[in-house]
Amino acid sequence: MDTSLCPRFEKAMKILGQRWTGLIINQLLNGPQRFCTVEAAMPISARVLSERLKDLEQEGIVNRKVYPETPVRIEYSLTEKGLALRPLMEEISQWGETWVDIEETEKTNI
Repeated sequence: MDTSLCPRFEKAMKILGQRWTGLIINQLLNGPQRFCTVEAAMPISARVLSERLKDLEQEGIVNRKVYPETPVRIEYSLTEKGLALRPLMEEISQWGETWVDIEETEKTNI
């Protein structure tokens, strides 16, 4: 028996609901970036960032481009599928500006 109300919505929320994923996508909306740039932009461990980028790459949201240079340069960027999240990220940002109280958030550790 299928208990899912909407399997596509549920999967989308599972992808985007992983810790740090929204912030990584939001960071990559600024354009292609190297791993160290994304890592420096947020308080995230290299291991977790690497895992999230791999997950997003598998979902077709992030593109990983390796440049054959010495040393090797790798850049991450959003695919067309990833860029399609821009309006959603902008709306979430606007909602946060309007409705989220930073002081209350810090008190509840969200």
